[in-house]
Amino acid sequence: MDETRFERILVTAALPYANGPIHIGHLAGAYLPADLYCRYQRLKGRDVLFICGSDELGVAILMRALEEGTTPQAIVDRYHPLIRDSFARFGMSFDYYGRTTSPVHFETSQDFFRRLDEKGVFKLKTEKQLYDPEAGLFLADRFVRGTCPICGYEDAYGDQCERCGSSLNPTDLINPRSVLSNATPELRETTHWYLPLGDFQPKLEAWIATHPEWKPNVLGQVPRTNRSARKRPASGS
Repeated sequence: MDETRFERILVTAALPYANGPIHIGHLAGAYLPADLYCRYQRLKGRDVLFICGSDELGVAILMRALEEGTTPQAIVDRYHPLIRDSFARFGMSFDYYGRTTSPVHFETSQDFFRRLDEKGVFKLKTEKQLYDPEAGLFLADRFVRGTCPICGYEDAYGDQCERCGSSLNPTDLINPRSVLSNATPELRETTHWYLPLGDFQPKLEAWIATHPEWKPNVLGQVPRTNRSARKRPASGS
């Protein structure tokens, strides 16, 4: 094996939402496998950087804040240290564990965005989305509830019905209502930047083909040319 391929290795793991404590399922499913890999690479004398942190910007944060009648900042300030310390007590060997509300995260993520925008990678698209006229903002899918058009369940989320399991869009719901104010949402135009993932498909497939050592279950989780899903146009996000 060509050892030069391992001169520098960056490993990341899924960022846990800072809206509650972590449990053994989190550790076993997402973090322990990555930790074992990093420990192995360090034993081999390779330059490894293991990065992770608390996700403090997701919809789940605001949902917990609304439920408890407090602010999103109060929620993340409570759970970030709890999660960080739990990882430390378990012995997780992160080289850096941060938080997405930190200045370095803002600066780095904005730099990525600006560079991609300067290169013309993004595609601008204007479309109609649900808007809460009382809260004064556009609603993420989990901020909308209503009647499922498939099974008639009256408290379905904007992205999924918990009763029948159907995947939904917020505009699919019958009698939608805002979780924030209980107001009836309005359709308003909004413009977003989309990353056209389909444009990168050939390059990614070519790179994947250079890894015959990957196990079948790993290959099953990545795009393949022989999968019917590859024929659908990319929906960028």
